[in-house]
Amino acid sequence: MQRLTNKQIILGITGGIAAYKSAELTRLLKNAGADVRVVMTPSATEFITPLTLQALSGNPVHLHLLDTEAEAGMGHIELAKWADLVLIAPGSANFISRVASGQGDDLLTTLCLATEVPICIAPAMNQAMWRDAGTQENASTLKKRGVTLFGPGIGEQACGDNGPGRMLEPSDIALLTAAQFESGTLTGKTVFITAGPTREALDPVRYISNHSSGKMGYALAQAAAEAGAKVKLISGPVTLPPPARIETITVESAQEMLEASLQGLAHCDIFIAAAAVADYRPTAVSEHKIKKGSEEIMELHLVKNPDIVATVASMENKPFTVGFAAETRDVLKYAKDKLTRKNLDMIIANDVSRNDIGFNSDENAVTVVTHSGAETLPQTSKRKLATQLIDHIANQYTPLAR
Repeated sequence: MQRLTNKQIILGITGGIAAYKSAELTRLLKNAGADVRVVMTPSATEFITPLTLQALSGNPVHLHLLDTEAEAGMGHIELAKWADLVLIAPGSANFISRVASGQGDDLLTTLCLATEVPICIAPAMNQAMWRDAGTQENASTLKKRGVTLFGPGIGEQACGDNGPGRMLEPSDIALLTAAQFESGTLTGKTVFITAGPTREALDPVRYISNHSSGKMGYALAQAAAEAGAKVKLISGPVTLPPPARIETITVESAQEMLEASLQGLAHCDIFIAAAAVADYRPTAVSEHKIKKGSEEIMELHLVKNPDIVATVASMENKPFTVGFAAETRDVLKYAKDKLTRKNLDMIIANDVSRNDIGFNSDENAVTVVTHSGAETLPQTSKRKLATQLIDHIANQYTPLAR
């Protein structure tokens, strides 16, 4: 269930007596750390009130497709982009039929058309309706399109019948939802990831640093763990909470980050250098706070810091080594040069001169560069981008049989 931490889940509720279970499902998803936004069909509101789901989810419940107050009337598109997964529970026979035929006549069906994230449906209906040839054909169509069906279960139904069609219990649906976020592509691998900035002290109160928030590195650590890897996150000073199930080592300076990176490196399969390491540090650190004098100009003498990713890549039997190139111009040119010069296996390049991506932003857009070519990944949230990057790394790493 920890895989649901910080995940953004749309919970769709359709009309049916099983809708009462959606309240407990919402509570379980929230308790597991997910951010839940509920979308209800008009018939669902006949079985459970929006106010109940709003209280449990902590977010307004979405009811209408054409809502002029929601993102200038395009709320369904914003919701579709926001979600990491769309879960419909219960999914009625009517809803399954409409989605299978590609209809978009209400908010929930339109979301299913507009989203690019996984869709999961927990069917709930009378056993005869579930066994009907039309429903079975619709379910088969959805599966072929990549939609995952949770159940249905077999048991006593509200109408008194007994058989398949019963919605699974909320606890089972929550576990199945959590399982959607583990790919297994890095099962058994050990991944080291550096993240955040470093701070190079001038005196006890001042330092040289940069604007890195650590969000990209932390998202990569979470994605690698969800891919089945054992992850060691080496983090500079950030305001982010340590991710669950991940060994996190906090450091301040580039030298401390290098030492932590080399510790246990012989057991590392993949090294991802996502940290924004200060290139230089002061030649000397004042024991006391440097006082402002009468001089108009203050001179600092700096010395080059160790190059962490290049050091790792130069090791005998080095791990698969991935670097980052945060540039403000000629991004691809500098990235290709760094890939070759530092003996890296992959480099992820991004333009940090843009205000809408990169440092301190929740979104990013990057180009993945290897010795065989380059592929640009479009702008999206750093969490979603991290999953895509881990997939790229796993695909590149596997054939090497290291």
